[in-house]
Amino acid sequence: MRLTLSSEGVRNTTMTNEDGQVLYKTSTPFRFGARTTTLYKVVPNTDPDDMRDHLERIGEIEWNLIGSSVMRLRGQEMMTDTFIPRHGIRGRWYTHRLRHASIELMFFQLHRKRTFKGPDGLPYRWDMDFKFVRLSRDDTTRQELARSYRRSLGIIGPRRDPFLDVDLNLMHMLDTVVLTFVYVEKLRMDKEKRAKRNHGGGGP
Repeated sequence: MRLTLSSEGVRNTTMTNEDGQVLYKTSTPFRFGARTTTLYKVVPNTDPDDMRDHLERIGEIEWNLIGSSVMRLRGQEMMTDTFIPRHGIRGRWYTHRLRHASIELMFFQLHRKRTFKGPDGLPYRWDMDFKFVRLSRDDTTRQELARSYRRSLGIIGPRRDPFLDVDLNLMHMLDTVVLTFVYVEKLRMDKEKRAKRNHGGGGP
C-alpha cells in the first residue's frame, strides 16, 4: 500500500492511498515551547444525506523539549523513551553538495534504531537512514515492511510526491505504523537539517 504525502513535513500533511482518497491527516499548530501533533483518520460517512467523510482524532504526539515525548493512540498513552526507545548505534559516510557550488563534502552520520512492540505482540524496528526511514521485523528475519521515499522533481527518473510504502501484512496495525512513522521521520529530518547546517547548509 502506498500512502502519498502532500508534504515532506510529516507534522502537517495529508496521506492519500493509490486512489487519491485521503486516509490520514496530521496537524501541528504553531506555538512556543513544546508542540503537539494531532493525527486524524478519515472515517467514511454512513449517513445517506451527508456523503462527506469525517476526520476522527485518533492520536497525538506531544513533542517535549526536555524528557520523554508522549504518544497517544486511541486513548492509550505511551512515553516514547519506553514504548519506542532508541538503541544501537551505527554509522555511514554521506556526500553533500553545497548549494550554488560544485563542491561535495563527505561526512559521517551516526544512526540509531527505534524499536517497539506492535499491537499484535510482535517486535518491530524503525531504522533511520540519512534520507529515509524503514520499518522491519526486529527479529532474525529483518523483513522490511515499510519504507519512506523522498519527493522527486523528475530530473532523474519520473516526478513523484513523497510517500510511505507499507506492506499489506501491516493493515491490521496501520494506525500504529503511521503514528510511529511521523515520530521517527520527524527525528530523522531534524538530524538531516543539523548535518547540513554543520556542513555548509544548502540543498542538494
